[in-house]
Amino acid sequence: MTNTETPNNQTEFALLFEESLKTQPENIQEGEIVRGTVVAITHDAVIVDFGYKSEGQVPLQEFEGPGGQVAIQVGDTLDVYLEQIDCEEGLPVLSKEKADALKIWDKLQEVLDHDSYIEGVVLNKVKGGLSVDIGVKAFLPASQIDVRTPGNLDKLIGKRFRFKILKLNKKKGNIIVSRRALLEKDRGSAREEVFNNLQEGEVIGGSVKNITDYGAFLDLGGIDGLLHITDMSWGRLGHPSEILTVGQDIKVKVLKIDPDSGKVSLGLKQLTSDPWVQVPERYPVGSRIKGKVVSLADYGAFVGLEDGIEGLVHVSEMSWSKKNKHPSKILAPGDLVEAVILDVDPATRRISLGMKQIMENPWVAVAEKYKIGEKVKGPVKNITDFGIFLGLSDDVDGLVHVSDVSWTKLARPLSAAFPKNTVVEATILSIDVDNERISLGVKQMSDDPWPRASKELGIGSRHPGKVVWIGEKGIAVDMGAGIEGFVPRTELPDEFQADPAKKFPIGGDVQVVVHSIDEKERKIQLGFVL
Repeated sequence: MTNTETPNNQTEFALLFEESLKTQPENIQEGEIVRGTVVAITHDAVIVDFGYKSEGQVPLQEFEGPGGQVAIQVGDTLDVYLEQIDCEEGLPVLSKEKADALKIWDKLQEVLDHDSYIEGVVLNKVKGGLSVDIGVKAFLPASQIDVRTPGNLDKLIGKRFRFKILKLNKKKGNIIVSRRALLEKDRGSAREEVFNNLQEGEVIGGSVKNITDYGAFLDLGGIDGLLHITDMSWGRLGHPSEILTVGQDIKVKVLKIDPDSGKVSLGLKQLTSDPWVQVPERYPVGSRIKGKVVSLADYGAFVGLEDGIEGLVHVSEMSWSKKNKHPSKILAPGDLVEAVILDVDPATRRISLGMKQIMENPWVAVAEKYKIGEKVKGPVKNITDFGIFLGLSDDVDGLVHVSDVSWTKLARPLSAAFPKNTVVEATILSIDVDNERISLGVKQMSDDPWPRASKELGIGSRHPGKVVWIGEKGIAVDMGAGIEGFVPRTELPDEFQADPAKKFPIGGDVQVVVHSIDEKERKIQLGFVL
């Protein structure tokens, strides 16, 4: 930095000041452009001698170029705009930017009137955009920098571009420019040219502009084309982002052009032959394959057989077990599995696979192990309205239908008579390997007691019994020999209806009287003998 040279004493300074007043033009006025010489540069201003009784100052920032470098030296001559002469404090205020603006204003107005453009250099970042030098400083809003939202603005500093003038305010010295307007104009011309030369079936290059759930939009050099997710791969694809990224350059095939709407449909998988054409020959039904699990769903697992070819192992085909397990409990993505081809449907592009077919069928083993009429034991695995399931092995359950549970109508629910995990003995009634069914019977373990019991249990007769269940509507009593009777709650004394267990606890011995017998349903209604 160079400072203004000053006289050595006050007397010499006074003489020089008086001499300057004699030569000072009398017609200098505020608002004019005057020519001056740089006599000093301070930390925040450039001092200019413009022939007045005192020097003027220009803000140093008006001389800053790209990167903040100051493009001015002591001794340089320049034109400045005289903003204010008489200042209570400090030197007269000058402006280089306003002088430059006034000098080129006519040129800028001409550019605006003719809808032309002007070149300029990006100086630095400012609030809301960039400062641009087009001969004078202009403001480039962030929204007008590019057709797409710009990323790092620092990389633009120091670069030269063409700009369109959007707004001029001569009085305030404000200029707003746009680079985007020119890019869109050029893009429109390129779009028309590209669209006119585009042909269905040709292979062109494009850049991935945007990715959505249903596909990706590609910039084809002026126009956009849609690459739908169904045209990306011959195989199953969960989301376009699995194979594409924004900014990626790829080759695509033009599938369809709609001149009316200006839409262009593109294809990526069409660049390769359809692998499904040879699928029936390559994967015949009954053959074994190996592949990796690529994804899981609630209903099964997708196994990759080759590029573009996947098969589905339905959850019901993963194991011989009838237990409802989620596929994630059996397999995980990346697992190598062996399976059998169960079905191939080229029309729907589906291959059904089976894993359990690789394993030994436990139902065949059951048929070999058990015979009809044989007695078995097993824990109660499940209870339904139509019966109970007994576990015979890890993968095989047998069903005791409700009609084969007891010779007579049970007076209590199945869940009360056969709690879960209770070991029950039963007889094998039938084995159906094809339909994977084993029918069991509990009542067949003993003779039918009803013919004898119906004679002994006459209406009005009294008998000993044991309370086995208390429900909302009444109490079940075991009368022995596999016979149960039911005492309606309404038959109880008023003082015991709210809490029957106080008088008739489960397991307690009681005396009952037979009130009615249903021969067809084999039901017995009782009352307590108090």
